[in-house]
Amino acid sequence: MRKNSRTYGELSRKDFFQGAGSALLLTLLPRVSPAAEAERIGVSEVAPGIFVHGGQDALVNAANRGDISNACCIVGTAAAAVIDTGGSYQVGKALFEAIRQITRKPIRYIINTHMHPDHVLGNAAFEGVGAEFIGHHNLPAALAARAESYLRNARERIGEEAFAGTKIVLPTKLVTDTLDLDLGGRSLTLKARPTAHTNNDLTIFDSATETFFLGDLLFSGHIPTLDGSIIGWLKLIPELMREKAARAIPGHGPKSTAWPQAILSEQRYLETIARDVRAMIKDGKTIDEAVASAGQSERGKWQLFDEYNGMNVTAAFTELEWE
Repeated sequence: MRKNSRTYGELSRKDFFQGAGSALLLTLLPRVSPAAEAERIGVSEVAPGIFVHGGQDALVNAANRGDISNACCIVGTAAAAVIDTGGSYQVGKALFEAIRQITRKPIRYIINTHMHPDHVLGNAAFEGVGAEFIGHHNLPAALAARAESYLRNARERIGEEAFAGTKIVLPTKLVTDTLDLDLGGRSLTLKARPTAHTNNDLTIFDSATETFFLGDLLFSGHIPTLDGSIIGWLKLIPELMREKAARAIPGHGPKSTAWPQAILSEQRYLETIARDVRAMIKDGKTIDEAVASAGQSERGKWQLFDEYNGMNVTAAFTELEWE
């Protein structure tokens, strides 16, 4: 069902706001129009009423202020929903301002796909708009357990000025199995997934455009990061692949990608890590030896490989040695 552009706001839907600048520019450049501000955070319409801001493939630092993950806005005839909000209040605020150039419809839902700070620390910018904050039923405990370290690390990495206003905002509504949300003219189906990337992964499916939002259950280009269970993640991937969708939105990577082809590289990487680590455990190798060599056949196939592969191997080794 195709809507005309006036349904979603005052601006046309042709590749919305193609600019690739970061939210940092909003504070460094002279005061400009709201539309130009939205353009700088690179919001694009990937399907009717589906708008995605692409984060940088980088570590959190002062230059990007935590703008390293994808964030989305879905607009219906009655209301809008936001999926993930970035890694600081400043990033969330820039996203909010961009969304207000897309639609003036009420933002009814803020959906967090999982606990990681680059996806949730922008939540505070959406307080006060009357939205429900929605997450996996394990999300409150996971955020509470890491709140202090998440906030401390963010402050250290982006700087005190950029950090101002950043805080943990817990969900007000939890998903234990599935939850349907009505935005008017489109229904979103939220599904709580078993432990994989984390123990609090949530997926979202938009029925109007058959768009599948996977958060960090799907990495494309950016190396996957393991903070849950490699066994669980590899078990979940075939289940995810059975979902019929016209496109997928990853947590890191392009704003839209083909489904289910997009997850095959991730599956290969995780299978490689599991195979290498199991072989080294069987041979009596230490975790340090595994970190030095497991997964090295994947070098060159992923961005940020050196930054995260060792961490993934460590997590896999710790889990698989008890099989």
